[in-house]
Amino acid sequence: MNDFAALHRSGDPLVLPNVWDVASARCLVEAGFSALGTTSLGVAAAAGLPDGTGAADAETLRLTRALAKLPVHLTVDIETGSVGTAVAVAAAGAVGVNMEDAMGPAEAHAALIRSVKREVPHLFVNARTDTHWQRPGDLAETLRRVRLYADAGADGVFVPGLAEPAHVAAVVSAVDVPVNILFLPGRHTVTALAELGVRRISTGSLLFRAALAASLSTAEAVRDGLAVRPNLPRYDQVNTWSTAH
Repeated sequence: MNDFAALHRSGDPLVLPNVWDVASARCLVEAGFSALGTTSLGVAAAAGLPDGTGAADAETLRLTRALAKLPVHLTVDIETGSVGTAVAVAAAGAVGVNMEDAMGPAEAHAALIRSVKREVPHLFVNARTDTHWQRPGDLAETLRRVRLYADAGADGVFVPGLAEPAHVAAVVSAVDVPVNILFLPGRHTVTALAELGVRRISTGSLLFRAALAASLSTAEAVRDGLAVRPNLPRYDQVNTWSTAH
């Protein structure tokens, strides 16, 4: 974990792309990214399963085993998570996990963090709170939860949906562990978040959703006689990316 933890630097945050299969991971490794995360939405949707319900646990573990063969640090989104799932992905080669509280009882999530750290102390636990995710933000509750999770042993805290600079700065000041922010196009820049003290910036499901949008626009361009984007990856290139070796 130490090498991965060291990537969370003040002033030079870890920009962490989130992937959903081997090909998406390998192209990012070739682009020079030293760490990757998985996106639970992308993994679940690619398997025809709902996100946020634990339905894609088996697919997540299979993907972890495949991606662990790559020369990159890997952190895995295990949704709300469990001790068993955290132990399994760590044994499969992950150096970290995201565990979300889904706005359940904060004390229960803190207890889960303590249990995971007791079983796999080397695993980087990024404790996510959903105080700002698909709901009006509650800064006071956010600060209470991130402090509780940091005190429980979380190695980092994650507040997706947080956008206001003053609120980001307040979270950074509230804890000693690295703060992770979900990149929101049009709301964030890496430079601005770095200046606020953020040490990790995730893309979440952004890349997966962008890939879906590109697929749709390309199909429509073919149908409607419009130009298709040039310089697409070659067949042989994608075929190479599709193996983790």
